[in-house]
Amino acid sequence: MEMLHYDFMQRAFYAGGIIAIIASVLGVYLMLRRQALMADMLSHVSLSGVAAGSLLHVNPALTGFAVAVIGAIIVEYVRRAYKTYSEISIAIIMIGGLSTAVVLMSLNNGINKGFTAYLFGSVVAVNQTEIIMMLGVAVVAGIFFYTFRRPLYQMTFDEETAKTNGLPVNHISLLFSIFTGMIVAAAMPIVGVLLVSSLIILPAALAIRIAPSFVAALFLAMIIGLVGVLSGLTASYQLSTPPGGTIAIVLLLFLVIGIGIQKVVLKLRKSRSKKFAATETAFYGDSKRFSKDPK
Repeated sequence: MEMLHYDFMQRAFYAGGIIAIIASVLGVYLMLRRQALMADMLSHVSLSGVAAGSLLHVNPALTGFAVAVIGAIIVEYVRRAYKTYSEISIAIIMIGGLSTAVVLMSLNNGINKGFTAYLFGSVVAVNQTEIIMMLGVAVVAGIFFYTFRRPLYQMTFDEETAKTNGLPVNHISLLFSIFTGMIVAAAMPIVGVLLVSSLIILPAALAIRIAPSFVAALFLAMIIGLVGVLSGLTASYQLSTPPGGTIAIVLLLFLVIGIGIQKVVLKLRKSRSKKFAATETAFYGDSKRFSKDPK
């Protein structure tokens, strides 16, 4: 393909493929833990890190990464303080992060020049250093998810039972939040702050809807995320559209089409079962009639 002759497109495909796989796995856990908004919140909080980096003349990607991880840790502690209303922690941290970002941006008049890349992503501008960072995050996070797959599975559905079984729930949950922040920050160059949740949540939303089991949902989410990102990058190159927005639209189309196909299949199964039941009733009715001895 012509587009693969360009170095920037090769880097875009490498970066998109790496993040698509690990972000989709994270999305399944976030969906089942009812923390889908956490990815969106951390991406917005990281804006304050980007703004601080620009103001202090430090690499904004690194400061955004650090703030996303710090925000994830704070969310975990606030969530414990509001056990009954755990979703409040997301609102509190998002308010703090966005308000800080607005103030820091107002102090730096030149930040708006390159701010669009952080808001909507610029995967074609990803450099070798960022790819190495993404690969490192993906490998470490993958090891974490594999090592703690059983405890995470138990905690996802019932934290109290997991505690009763002797699992260090608080420590594992804190590590999970930290890796969530790392993956969100690593995904920012792909689709940007405003669309990062689409890369994490949409593949998981479709996989959970159609997969027959938890393990199947994880693998299906990875496949959907990978195909969606690669298709989005290809469409972006062909149509000359923004990569981040194109990837998000492709993943959204996958979700809508997948749910539509599932509904059609379910309707066909119901209609077939009704026809089978009607045929069976008619057959047995005839059998009863013809089984009677003639007088």
